[in-house]
Amino acid sequence: MMQKYLSLATCATALFVSGCDDGIKNQNRSEAAVINTEYPEQVYWGDTHLHTDNSIDAFGFGDRLDAEMALRFARGEEVIASKGAKAKLSRPLDFLVIADHSDALGAIKTLYNAPRFALLGDKFLLRWYDMMHESDEGARRVVNEIADGAANGTLPADLFDPQESAERIGEIWNTHGETVDRYNEPGIFTAFMGYEYTPMPRGDNLHRVVMFRDGAEKATQVIPFGSQGPDGDPEQLWAHMAAYEKATGGRMLAIPHNSNVSNGRMFAMQRYDGSPIDLAYAMTRALREPIVETTQIKGDSESHPFLSPNDEFANFGNIGWDQCNLSCTREMVSEGYAGSYTREALKRGLEFARKVGANPFKFGMIGSTDSHTSLATADENNFFGKHSGSELNEKGRVLKPLNLGTREGRFGWHYMSSGYAAVWATSNSREAIFDAMMRREVYATTGPRMQVRFFGGFEFVADDISDLVKTGYAKGVPMGGDLVPENLTESNGRTPSFLISATMDPESASLDRIQVIKGWVDASGKSQEKIYDVSWSKSDKRKAGSDGKLAPVGNSVDLATGKWDNSIGAPELVTFWQDPAFDKDQNAFYYVRVLEIPTPTWPVYDALKFGQTLPDNVIKIQQERAYSSPIWYTPRG
Repeated sequence: MMQKYLSLATCATALFVSGCDDGIKNQNRSEAAVINTEYPEQVYWGDTHLHTDNSIDAFGFGDRLDAEMALRFARGEEVIASKGAKAKLSRPLDFLVIADHSDALGAIKTLYNAPRFALLGDKFLLRWYDMMHESDEGARRVVNEIADGAANGTLPADLFDPQESAERIGEIWNTHGETVDRYNEPGIFTAFMGYEYTPMPRGDNLHRVVMFRDGAEKATQVIPFGSQGPDGDPEQLWAHMAAYEKATGGRMLAIPHNSNVSNGRMFAMQRYDGSPIDLAYAMTRALREPIVETTQIKGDSESHPFLSPNDEFANFGNIGWDQCNLSCTREMVSEGYAGSYTREALKRGLEFARKVGANPFKFGMIGSTDSHTSLATADENNFFGKHSGSELNEKGRVLKPLNLGTREGRFGWHYMSSGYAAVWATSNSREAIFDAMMRREVYATTGPRMQVRFFGGFEFVADDISDLVKTGYAKGVPMGGDLVPENLTESNGRTPSFLISATMDPESASLDRIQVIKGWVDASGKSQEKIYDVSWSKSDKRKAGSDGKLAPVGNSVDLATGKWDNSIGAPELVTFWQDPAFDKDQNAFYYVRVLEIPTPTWPVYDALKFGQTLPDNVIKIQQERAYSSPIWYTPRG
């Protein structure tokens, strides 16, 4: 009887759910009514990874805001957060993907709202019910027990009932689709259907956000694909995506995230089952996972000092996250770093391109929040926490040990106020934004809405920066594209050149510098990297030293007030750059990293607002940043 109220398993045994396509008939405005520009003229800002009260952990930690409230907040409306504080963005977002966990979608909320008498026959579920109704701490313990059980494969077998799970999830998914379609307004605000696929074998994070190009009419013909326990193989997800597209004519993509806590498994050198990566696998992964979430609340996944010892900016967002996997059930081992960070994955991708003929890690980069509060905010001065158990409220928040599972080890201040997805699209519509993601014309920021352009080609000249965008599309390729050797001509030589611009967020800090990160495969078949400072603020007459390193921009942050002085940075940086070490026979990629001048972190704003004294080990000042998607070069033949 109690199974009608709860099943902790999702149904992955059948692709289609009967009745899922009833009652939703394209309620949103037509995408066809939107006028698309000739090429992307505007960047659109969004969050592809937001959890609401339908996620088991979000609800268990106190989130009581549903999808409608999340969409209203993202559109710029003021809402009341779960702990009672008023919440509002200073600027609305352009798009949102609500990505609640497919595993046990809505189950904890259903259990919480069930009549207690219905659970009397199951002491296990009754205990959880009583714990949640007893206190907030009891509810958090329930979530921790579920996380531990999922990581270790110890959830009771009698909790799994695929049929009843499918019925419950199908009802929730249909209702969710109606809400998403109602708030989708092409040309003004784009609401996407999506969910999170959440396998974590032995606590290693292999999570993906799954995103639909389609509205509810197609998306609700399937239910969210579950991770099938702790050992979910992503190839099963890709097969599900292919089946959906074949059956409906729709489109899907998957977005890996938090590779930093995968213990090397997200970008491993072999398939999930240990077999070698071959051509078919490489092509399928590149198709199904065209972008990666490289920065978010649970740390930054761009690089690590262990992998990039010559990169003085590589230790961003690593503290608290680089010691163990997602649930801290296993310590991070040194050999696990390489498979955990996106820059190293891009380098590995070049090696595979030479070895098997295709690049499995050919992805663009975005940021998103992974907030479990229903509030998509990545602003340091407006951060509501990872989940409602540490949510900003009128009494402040305690910087106590906080972790997924029953262990302690990560603290509230380890969580970052990050990040956002920036998309260069031809319109604010599902079709245009999704298609831009598929071609990887996207970039990540840790929160600030700086505008970044990046074009590569063989025909650019220095004067082209005067009309950078139009010339970039006419004579080259944008971020996410490929440099084609056939474009080489005798007149311009064989060195690629790049047009790069970055403009500061008017509500954030000025810019320190633009860097180009290059990766390539040398003659021995090993991948290498080098970082070039290509443009920087000139207010302090900085120059690169003999080692190519640029002096720090300075630090104007006043921790007593939380303010800084933008005079030490630049409002805009624009440059023409050529690779001084280009080898036409080497596979290579290039991406841009843009750094702001130093600014305060969210704990500083908390301390000022609530009269707190921060411990010495809390990071108080950082340099926010953006990461462009790469441009790849592959030798002819």
